[in-house]
Amino acid sequence: MNPGYLKLYDSGELQQRIDTAWQIMERCTICPKKCKVDRISGNLGVCGVGKLAPVSSYGPHFGEERPLVGEHGSGTIFFASCNLLCIFCQNYEISRFNEAESKHVTSSELAAIMIRLQQQGCHNINLVTPTHVVPHILQALPEAIENGLKLPLVYNSSGYDSVSTLKILDGIVDIYMPDFKFWSNATGALYTGADDYGDVARQAIKTMYDQVGDLRFDKNGIAQKGLLIRHLVMPDHLEETRSILRFIAGEISGACHVNIMDQYRPCGQAIAPIDRGLTGKEYQTALDYAKPTGLIQLNETRLVDLLRNLRKL
Repeated sequence: MNPGYLKLYDSGELQQRIDTAWQIMERCTICPKKCKVDRISGNLGVCGVGKLAPVSSYGPHFGEERPLVGEHGSGTIFFASCNLLCIFCQNYEISRFNEAESKHVTSSELAAIMIRLQQQGCHNINLVTPTHVVPHILQALPEAIENGLKLPLVYNSSGYDSVSTLKILDGIVDIYMPDFKFWSNATGALYTGADDYGDVARQAIKTMYDQVGDLRFDKNGIAQKGLLIRHLVMPDHLEETRSILRFIAGEISGACHVNIMDQYRPCGQAIAPIDRGLTGKEYQTALDYAKPTGLIQLNETRLVDLLRNLRKL
């Protein structure tokens, strides 16, 4: 399965999408915050990013979901700054514009990073926190393609994405991997300041699924195209989890791959009631909510892998 961006590059459509994205940057509405500042001229909105993309780090990553990692890792590019700014972010220092931890790269430098990850044997290019740098990513693609890029692109976002921007990405992104953080707008407002998070995420994830469908794999079990959703279970918010899982199964796809995550730890400026870790009982309740939905749970797949590896010892 060839990445969709190769076809768009050959037809000239990719360049048209790049031009459109950069025109939007002149009065930026790339993300749902709609700051409407001229980022190209150096004005900064909520994300704090202008003409160059800040890259915190990159390299083969083996801590992602198994269909992305395979034998050689997922080729992650961690972008600094963020358009959502969760108060509990586990990468709080990076998301809050820590200049010392990132390098602002040109499109040529970003293209070179993609090629380097491919040369290292990575199975995909995993764009982590990409929402606010969509134009920068697109601008790097032609040079990367001309230098041989042929890996699937993974759009690894918070779920707080504009449908209009996702339409620009249609046929370019192969795998969407959004977080689905909160169900209600009130919860989103409390922890991120985005009082429309629930509505935006639901519409964004529907759009993502319409573009790429259920997750598909090559003969080695490596994801090539489709939707993979992450949900981080949070303390004292299990009803949000229940609503999210029901929505995915009922309105996205009963065959959707979902990673129900138990990694929540209070970081950044976490406030009560999320100023504590998740209990084992809370996580088990979340898994119990998922059982009747029929969703494919990647957390259970990881457990199978662990047990298999233990048997080899």
